[in-house]
Amino acid sequence: MSNGFVWRRAVRSPHFGLVAGAFLLAVAPLGRARAQVAGGDGYLVGVPNGSVTFRGGWALASASSDLFSFTTNNLTLSKRDFSSPTVGADVAFRLHPRTDLVFSATWAGMNKSSEFRKYIDNNNLPIEQRTSFDRVPLTVSLKYYLVDRGRSIGRLAWIPTRIAPYIGAGGGAEWYRFQQQGDFVDFQSQNLDVFGATLESHGWAPTAHAYIGAEFSLDPRFAFVTEARYGWSKAPLSGDFTGFDRIDLSGFSTTAGIAVRF
Repeated sequence: MSNGFVWRRAVRSPHFGLVAGAFLLAVAPLGRARAQVAGGDGYLVGVPNGSVTFRGGWALASASSDLFSFTTNNLTLSKRDFSSPTVGADVAFRLHPRTDLVFSATWAGMNKSSEFRKYIDNNNLPIEQRTSFDRVPLTVSLKYYLVDRGRSIGRLAWIPTRIAPYIGAGGGAEWYRFQQQGDFVDFQSQNLDVFGATLESHGWAPTAHAYIGAEFSLDPRFAFVTEARYGWSKAPLSGDFTGFDRIDLSGFSTTAGIAVRF
């Protein structure tokens, strides 16, 4: 999968705007923080009030519920096909020298073509379809730094720590959409008829997560951030997928990005 395809796929997602909007709202405080300029000797004038982070990476889907088992048993898909690129934005507000309150919006989505493993149509052609799976968690968390993230020199100067590891946990709500579009076998019909359809389930569910990461200061204002996160969530299926257990939205992700202190 090329980087260009990943970016076009992200931008076409109807809920990519949630992430982009969160990022645009997040950078608004930067304009009001112009008085807090970087000093010439590697320091900020004043302690930062928070940070804005834009990050991207890879989201591994757990895909452990029966809907995924049914799909992978019948179609030429595997569980790893439900993993996908992910992008996200975080807005952190300083509560304490080592603690931040963090608001996050993240998107992860895949779109794969497939065909039935054991069946062909009346023309001896594959029975083809496409499957997409999108997840958009909107969360609030507490982030705790394991070391002091910087030190004050005198009354004004603040110098960031070169490496600041952290841990965090939180929760919120997660939107999902599972969609299959194309041709399908009607297992309830006597002749196993083939029909065309768009099958979809979507909705919201509670979610919780925990993460560990580190900030690597590039200069007083900017830092490189890397993070590993696991999220837990399950949602009831609706629409065309009634009769299945709740869909598993859980998964592990690794991301990297740039943080801007304000």
